[in-house]
Order: sequence, then structure tokens, then C-alpha cells
Amino acid sequence: MVGSAICRNLQNSGYNNIITRTRAELDLTNASAVDTWIQVEQPDVVVIAAARVGGIHANNTYPAEFMQENLAIAHNLIHSSYIHGVKRLLFLGSSCIYPRLAKQPMQESCLLSGPLEQTNEAYALAKIAGLKMCEYYRRQYGVVYHSAMPTNLYGPGDNYHPENSHVLPALIRRFYEAAQSGQSEVVLWGTGTPLREFLHSDDCAAAMVHLLKLEDPPDLVNIGSGHEITIRGLAEIVADTVGFSGKIIQDVEKPDGTPRKLMDCSLINSLGWQPQYDLKSGIAHAFEDFKTHSLDQSLRQR
Repeated sequence: MVGSAICRNLQNSGYNNIITRTRAELDLTNASAVDTWIQVEQPDVVVIAAARVGGIHANNTYPAEFMQENLAIAHNLIHSSYIHGVKRLLFLGSSCIYPRLAKQPMQESCLLSGPLEQTNEAYALAKIAGLKMCEYYRRQYGVVYHSAMPTNLYGPGDNYHPENSHVLPALIRRFYEAAQSGQSEVVLWGTGTPLREFLHSDDCAAAMVHLLKLEDPPDLVNIGSGHEITIRGLAEIVADTVGFSGKIIQDVEKPDGTPRKLMDCSLINSLGWQPQYDLKSGIAHAFEDFKTHSLDQSLRQR
């Protein structure tokens, strides 16, 4: 999702020498394969948007895989980039790197100031290792390796898997299927009260390209919309967007996750970037993409 958004942004900006590989073409957890690929391609800039990702259920069920795969991706790409002379690298992290009870909105300075959310600790630790690796390589070797921490992302090309997707694409699929089958209610995990911030993937891509054009970017910078909504409120927008008119039931026995996650984006705003999508129009755009490009694949994952 994010990688394709970055490619679209670069192409629309006139860049025509963009090197990409699919997961089937290059296993980023294979150090030897990554090293050979970077040595052969000799990129000027590397953007690390790849990751093993998922929602609360996936993170909590497969912590070993989330830790191992994300550590390997970060290490292999960052180290091989340095070894083969790449001077500029941008690492994409996640807002879950910040403490569970961090002061809101979360500033970059609150990193490592408290315990992480247990349900996604493995993923967060791997991402923290990656961004710190960029920071240390920049400090010691003088390469401009830096990191961006986006809030919850959604948009074209999202993952709509019934168990391993993030909350917004999961809601789009669940409410769409409920509307199509005439269900009278949809059950949501938790109380519905946690607050979340969402950013369209095209806005995230624009922010990352903006950072790449800065001569001296911050080591770490947040990327977000600056607006938050309850999970219940999000569900109601999605239900309205996809045409579901039944009841929304909360299963309070299920976990909520972090109670609130809002990014302080004053730093990147001061550097000249602002998001373009509001949440309602962004969800409508994502839903159209879901129906056009993702629906058949999504239904095969049942």
C-alpha cells in the first residue's frame, strides 16, 4: 500500500528510474539476496516501506514472526545500503513505537520514555531497532539515513484479510459483506472508545517524498493528520460509506489496545508538509479502490 503510493507520487513528480521488487522477486529477510540486489542495482536512494504488518489479533498471535521478519528487513536493507555506498535512506516506522501511555499528542521525544503496548510490542521493538540503526549509521558514518513515523494508514492497495488486517480495512470489508448479505448487526471488538488517528497512504507518500527533498532532515519525524476519532465513530463512518444500516454491537470482552494514539506533527508541518485528505473523503476513496481492485482477492481469503 505505502510502497505503491510512493511510486505513484514519484512518477507523478517526473521520476522515471524507480527500482522496485515484489515479495516474490526478492525476500528482504534473506541477507545475501538483499546484499546482492543492492550491489547490482546501485540505487541512489533507498526507501524502506516493506514490513510484516497486521492488527491487534495478528500482532498478538505471531509476535515471533513480527519481531524476526521486521528486524531482518531493517538490518539487511540498512546495512547493505551502507556497505554499497547508498548515501540517502528513509526508513518507515510506525506510531506504535511510542509508549502505551505516552503524553498526547505524542512528540518524537517521547520515544523510549515508557512501556510499550503489549499487544504489538514485538513489532514496535523491531521498528525501534530500525530507526535507531539509521540514527547510529548517520552519526557514525555521515550517511543521511533517517526515519518517518506515520500514524495509522489506509488507502489503495490495503490488506483486507479477515484476520490479519488493520482496523480500517477490516471494517470496510466487514461492513461491506454485512450490507451485501443483509445482516442486521455487526460486532466490533472492545468498547469502541479508543481514539485513533488515520492518514491516507497518498498523504503519507507525499510526506516521505517531501522529506527526501530536504538536505538535512530530522532523524525522526512524525507523519499524521492531526485529527482523531473513536473506533466507534470510525465504524459509523465506514458503515455509512458502504451502505450498512444495521446495528453496531460492541464485544467488550475483546481487547481495546492502546487507549489513545495521536501524533504531534508540528515538526513536519513546520518543514512545509500538510495532508490533503479528510477522513470521510479518504475512506470513500479507499472503498472505491476496494470494490475495484481488492474485492475479488478479499473474498477469496474467506
